[in-house]
Amino acid sequence: MKKTLLLVCVIMVASCSQQKKMNYPKTTKVDTVDVYFETEVADPYRWLEDDRSEATASWVEAQNKVTGEYLKQIPFRGALLQRLTDLADYEKIGAPFKRNGKYYFYKNDGLQNQSVLYVQDTKESEPRVFLDPNKLSDDGTVSLGGVFFSNNQKFVAYTISKSGSDWNEIFVMDANTGQLLDDHIQWAKFTGASWQGDGFYYSAYDMPTDGSVYSAVNENHKIYYHTIGKPQSEDKLVYQNKNYPKRLYRASVSEDERAMFLQESGSSLGNRLFMKDLTKKDAPVVEIASNNEFQYSPIEVIGNKIYIYTTYNAPKGKVMVADFSKPEIKNWKELIPENKYVLDGVQIIGEKFFLSYNQDASTHAYVYELNGKLKHEIKFPTLGSAGFSGKKNDKECFFTFTSFTFPNSIYSYDMDNNTYELFRAPDLKFKGDDFITEQIFYPSKDGVKVPMFLTYKKDLKKDGNNPVYLYGYGGFNINLYPNFSTNRIPFLENGGIYVQVNLRGGGEYGEEWHVSGTKMNKQNVFNDFIAAAEYLIDHQYTSANRIAIVGGSNGGLLVGACMTQRPDLFGAAIPQVGVMDMLRYHKFTIGWNWASDYGTSEDNKEMFEYLYAYSPLHNLKLGTTYPPTLVTTADHDDRVVPAHSFKFAARLQECNDGKNPTLIRIDTKAGHGAGKPIGKILEEQADIYGFIMHSLQMEPTF
Repeated sequence: MKKTLLLVCVIMVASCSQQKKMNYPKTTKVDTVDVYFETEVADPYRWLEDDRSEATASWVEAQNKVTGEYLKQIPFRGALLQRLTDLADYEKIGAPFKRNGKYYFYKNDGLQNQSVLYVQDTKESEPRVFLDPNKLSDDGTVSLGGVFFSNNQKFVAYTISKSGSDWNEIFVMDANTGQLLDDHIQWAKFTGASWQGDGFYYSAYDMPTDGSVYSAVNENHKIYYHTIGKPQSEDKLVYQNKNYPKRLYRASVSEDERAMFLQESGSSLGNRLFMKDLTKKDAPVVEIASNNEFQYSPIEVIGNKIYIYTTYNAPKGKVMVADFSKPEIKNWKELIPENKYVLDGVQIIGEKFFLSYNQDASTHAYVYELNGKLKHEIKFPTLGSAGFSGKKNDKECFFTFTSFTFPNSIYSYDMDNNTYELFRAPDLKFKGDDFITEQIFYPSKDGVKVPMFLTYKKDLKKDGNNPVYLYGYGGFNINLYPNFSTNRIPFLENGGIYVQVNLRGGGEYGEEWHVSGTKMNKQNVFNDFIAAAEYLIDHQYTSANRIAIVGGSNGGLLVGACMTQRPDLFGAAIPQVGVMDMLRYHKFTIGWNWASDYGTSEDNKEMFEYLYAYSPLHNLKLGTTYPPTLVTTADHDDRVVPAHSFKFAARLQECNDGKNPTLIRIDTKAGHGAGKPIGKILEEQADIYGFIMHSLQMEPTF
């Protein structure tokens, strides 16, 4: 139903014709028109989609120059960077986890680009470096992904990413000596390494052939088995489905290596589940749950029982049990039924279930026996988020806990007595007692109550003049929990309010909450965010020109949609690595995987019209006063390709009436965000917070 009309004419225009203070680079416009269901849609900046062209590279360089010059003129930007650096310079330690009888943990001394993996023979022995990703590159742009130990205690596989790309490489070490082996896997993506014997399963794509490594559509995901000591070319193809090239496949092996589970996702809200009986030679991969509107996730195999988390007939999640010899869903039995709160995580530690529930966007954890009987709740220090570390046979357990004013701390949990004690806590320059967090439930446009957290100084006055950093996401069933970040501290110390909103589209209240923010309901997400700003204004927390809205990825779409729908409501906008072209997002890398939340412009006329009505790129209007805007992206972002941000920034510069700065910051040797070295993070945050504080007319002191 769609065709592209390409005309040769190329027009050079100055997007800054109305700009009074900023001198933006000239951006070429081309006469490219797409036709959707008889509706013509111009795409004058289509050429910016070519991430390999010299023209795009020149445009990026010119835009970065303008942005850099503007940000350097912010008088307190240098002091802000120094304050952020000082705050970040503290020891950060992750929760220990046991493998092969030893303790492993991640630690960052303070300003290391990447955290280092350490090992201890006992909890009291001296830690030694096991794997230091800082040695993998000179500039810290190679990051460590997952680390996967073999069950036979011989090997450890690990994934790395270069410059923040989703493309992974897999390497293998001797688990006892630390010696790097010759094994090397390339073109892996969205994968771990799940061991069976002296080899592991992993997921990968064929090597890109057209040169578009960071923008071409990812198709034909496959699962392979790699045997240690053999080249990748000899890896065994375990599973592929040629009927569904735009789906994702991931394998996981039970700890006893009796079963390999395979999950297929990418076409709907859930996944299909398959199983291969590894106790039988050449056993087939058989489907055991087929309705991909629901989620099915194996927890563990113990004896003849398979424990499975699912949303099948339970939108908030439950635990089921299956017989190993009869694993099909028709034979499953309910073990722990659905609760009124969302079941957000299930682990088996020390032969006990540890269940984490999302209760109004905070973690509440409970321990159950394997027979499904509740033992007790684990009471946390305050409202916040927690995560547990342990395996099914471990006799000890650790958990991390954090909140907005509570730095990430590690506790040792006594499973027999349901008590815990502080194991490690960071020592940093922050007085959490000077601040308060409150949770408010406010009405959205349709009356639905939406929760948001506000964090601010205890002596704050509700005089309508406080600067606000308003953050949201609202999509893909993802929860926003309370969390701690040193990057917020200078803003909070200078009278700012940090607001985190749990919008529809997330998973805080189950699948109904998620679906109410997807496809033809997506406008609910934007309405929720706009209503949050209006509530803060109406209740004298702030005023319109003192609100900065921030969000990344799907949250970048949120910011783009809200600033185009209500440009009068915000004092600054920071759309980060955002999905800005809702008509073409599915044509790049893994974008097709988002159709379950968004729908596509090719589905039908009604879906096209709905997307077209809110797509940030297509709803910018000439001569409009838009808030000061700093678009951010990166050259190696192969999740949400930078073309989204390029085209949006070019159009915004063309449309803005010129009174407010419209800038784009394009990071180099960086991706969607994961694995970014600390130096780049601090520079970026200094630019973002500096831009926000300057735009909101703050006069900070550091």
